[in-house]
Amino acid sequence: METSGFFGGLNSLFEWITRLAFLNLLWIAFTACGLVIFGFFPSTVAMFTVVRKWALGDLHVPIFKTFWDSYKKEFMKSNILGVLIGLISFVLCFDYLYLRQASDEIYQLFSVPLLIVIILFICMLLYIFPMYVHYEMKAVQIIKNSFFVMIMNPISTFIMLIGTLGLIFLLTFAPPLTIVISGNVIALAIVKPAINSFNKINRKYKLMQQQA
Repeated sequence: METSGFFGGLNSLFEWITRLAFLNLLWIAFTACGLVIFGFFPSTVAMFTVVRKWALGDLHVPIFKTFWDSYKKEFMKSNILGVLIGLISFVLCFDYLYLRQASDEIYQLFSVPLLIVIILFICMLLYIFPMYVHYEMKAVQIIKNSFFVMIMNPISTFIMLIGTLGLIFLLTFAPPLTIVISGNVIALAIVKPAINSFNKINRKYKLMQQQA
């Protein structure tokens, strides 16, 4: 019985490794199919759609069908979101490069506020894809509400940020592994805490409605 249980657990482990690797390969392949620029956001949304279902207990969701359906359905909307995020990123990069060339007085005055804004923006990005696949919202609403959720859940945000940076750091030691584990494990590290944050805010909102 013990041997059977051991091999059963080992088989389950290999099955999940295979699922994760397959999902990551889909993410890379469909990003490439969209010429990277147009493929990254729909492919990432599709990946998070699968991971969200896993997080909610649907462990046997058909990976390819779920991924492909989401990729097709969200192609335009996710790229609109990508354009908005790209514009914000461009503005922040431009501001940073401008400060690097500015006088010492201007640099000292605005460098810290800009750094804070950049950090907040990075933290907000952690909630973008989980919110996208968890709610039906327009692109602008996703960005706005991701910012509010990030502000209202500083501890969860910090844990997500450290976990994501830690995974990225570890992957730099074995670049070939990024083919099978990269976006998928980062999505796994982000989705569950994000959903917990969403549920926490929903409970607070319902409690406020009951007390009103």
